[in-house]
Amino acid sequence: MKTSNALVLILVLLYINASTAWPTHTVCKEDNLEIYYKSCDPQQDFAFSIDRCSDIATYTFNIRAAMVLRHNIKELYVKLDMIINGKNILTYSETLCEPGHSKLIFCGKKKGEHLYYEGPVTLGIKEIPQGDYTISAKLTNEDHVTVACADFTVKNYLEY
Repeated sequence: MKTSNALVLILVLLYINASTAWPTHTVCKEDNLEIYYKSCDPQQDFAFSIDRCSDIATYTFNIRAAMVLRHNIKELYVKLDMIINGKNILTYSETLCEPGHSKLIFCGKKKGEHLYYEGPVTLGIKEIPQGDYTISAKLTNEDHVTVACADFTVKNYLEY
């Protein structure tokens, strides 16, 4: 009887692991601008929010982000891809953390540590492109392991 209970538990856990996908989260939603995200890391979701969509149209705006690290981040790299109608239109990559030069306060954090940031972010752009598109964001560490990854859906009908 104990063997059959253990087998059922293992099958349930395998089914749940194989069949679940992370939910789509709403970052912000206003009249002419909507932003959603979904983690593309099958093992981890994370929290991300912005106070108001309209703040993004300003040069600097406030965010909140949180997650538990599954990997160390001695070095951290970001790669962003803008995708329209399934075609990669624009790619951007940057080094965020490296020995002796860190752009972020959580550079050097270790696996298992809780990462939380609340404060200003500057994108370096003055306008968000209009239309419906996807921004694929991937953070990798020095071992080329995914630290975090998400696909952001942007629906922008703002007139600048």
